Amino acid sequence: MSAADCLPEWRDDTGSPVTRMPDAVHIAASGIVYNGKGGVLLENRADNGWWGLPGGHVDVGESVEQAAIREILEETGIRTRVKRLVGIYSDPKFNVIGAYSDGLIHFVVMIFECEYLSGDLEVSNESADVRYFPVRNLPAKTLLCDVQAITDALENRIQPFIR
Repeated sequence: MSAADCLPEWRDDTGSPVTRMPDAVHIAASGIVYNGKGGVLLENRADNGWWGLPGGHVDVGESVEQAAIREILEETGIRTRVKRLVGIYSDPKFNVIGAYSDGLIHFVVMIFECEYLSGDLEVSNESADVRYFPVRNLPAKTLLCDVQAITDALENRIQPFIR
């Protein structure tokens, strides 16, 4: 597929048009954590100023579940456990492409619903802020793939979405 073929429908995680083919594919894992009051945990990313689910790259030697738990702890200060797989997001039509210092990255993201276990919210070097937002009132600058995943999670399906 050429860049011209993808231009009409591919957008990055912020909604900007993708003007060329991504440089690489990376595996990532993120977590949806609720606070019991109708809120979902988001972090304001230090790298681009957008709000999103805590998550990141899967490291060599760890499972996607371990990566989600680790990333949530590193980025928010809280300990969690995985409850269920919400979905696997890899289709570029679902805004899984992001611009980073190492290039334009096409992500395959496993998004889990996670249960809070312990800890207090803390800002990390990857986040400017972390807090809970009402699931029906997310910030305007929330990463589009994460908005889709939160919407999917609210359906409480047993079978994960594959998008």
